[in-house]
Amino acid sequence: MRLTWSQPEDLVAAELAALREQGVAEAEIAPIERRWAEAGGSTQLAPSGASAEPASQEIRALARTVLDELQTLQTPSAGEPDEWEDIVALLPPAAPGIRTSLNFERMHGAWLGRAAGCLLGKPVEKIPREGIEQIARATGNWPIRSYFTAVGLPREIAERWPWNRRSAPTSLVENIDGMPEDDDLNFPILTLELMETHGRNLSTEHFAEAWLAALPAGRVFTAERAAYRNILDARTVPDTARHHNPFREWIGALIRADVHGWAHPGDVRAAAASGWTDARLSHTRNGIYGEMWAAAMCSASLTATSADAVLDAADTVVPPDSRLAAAVRLGRQTGTALAEGSLTSAAALDVLHAEFDGMHWVHTLNNAALTACAIQAYGGDFGAAIALGVSGGWDTDSIGATIGSIVGGLLGADGIGEAWTDPLKDSVATSLPGGAERSIRELAERTFRLSEGTS
Repeated sequence: MRLTWSQPEDLVAAELAALREQGVAEAEIAPIERRWAEAGGSTQLAPSGASAEPASQEIRALARTVLDELQTLQTPSAGEPDEWEDIVALLPPAAPGIRTSLNFERMHGAWLGRAAGCLLGKPVEKIPREGIEQIARATGNWPIRSYFTAVGLPREIAERWPWNRRSAPTSLVENIDGMPEDDDLNFPILTLELMETHGRNLSTEHFAEAWLAALPAGRVFTAERAAYRNILDARTVPDTARHHNPFREWIGALIRADVHGWAHPGDVRAAAASGWTDARLSHTRNGIYGEMWAAAMCSASLTATSADAVLDAADTVVPPDSRLAAAVRLGRQTGTALAEGSLTSAAALDVLHAEFDGMHWVHTLNNAALTACAIQAYGGDFGAAIALGVSGGWDTDSIGATIGSIVGGLLGADGIGEAWTDPLKDSVATSLPGGAERSIRELAERTFRLSEGTS
């Protein structure tokens, strides 16, 4: 059996890349990599996360040994710590929370926006930027201004850029009947239920227990799948995030952030702290900061009056010398140039793709930069914001969901546009226990009640 994101022999290449991204000296990495390659191990991460052929028992055993050796190179960084107290020591003093009257329509807009943005990106997940543009142009949807369609798509383009096979049947405009099941919606629903149950006592261990109880292992990916394996192996936090988990700085934690922010409207430090509690189960360093940053944006989006204010507030929860802080700065600068007209959308994406050339398409850093760019440029235009995020060709459904959540919170339900919200039919499918479908409005109402209790 081939289990993507789990086979030891498939993890070595990803771990080598992760250590290089963290700045580990080449002199420490190269001898281990050379010994692995000489034994026949792959040093290239396959696009799916799995190698093409099953490995021999000898290679698999060596992979475990190599991963143990590489894990010793995960040394702490003063500029990128994992523990909350060490992170806070690097941040500016916490600003007072923005105290405004809570507005249900903005909470509703945040939930609707997350679903709509995710739905836009679902059928083109894993399709690169050029393929997304070719599909959209061929169907008269470029620049992107509506959900994707297969109607009128020439056969040669469909064969060159096949839809995401799991998503396309239910996420093309001609087939949409509510929001299909997706991990980008499962996690917020699960977090909402946990926060309703545990309130301020919510711990990282509560998330671990909930994953085992409610999430099928096949419906979590990359870092979450590695952490899931580590939980079952009775490893404790933070080892659940560090042991044989080369995806620890990828986007998985960032996509779990929204309810942490929505439960603390206007209080970005509290939102970030709540997100940290969740993220540390499966992520380290910039993977953790990604969830803290997104939680802060979701928090600010419900009370702020501009995209600038949202992004400024979120900047205060990111360690200033971290790689995430640098990625967000670049994204904001690029978004400003796009908004001012000194860059076109294509040129803005060129800037970001050049900066993150070679980085995996579901990493936190590249997707955070594109998220910041889209919100900075189009924080007042829901369709344009999610379209830019999706057209970037990285983690299209996740980045569409996060951008949609934040801009939806800023604009409120009525500011999103019926073309995006009507196909949702107030319904989101889920694989979580408790029913195959949930009402988006009811989820927003529950989150609104939760936020009233924490504000």
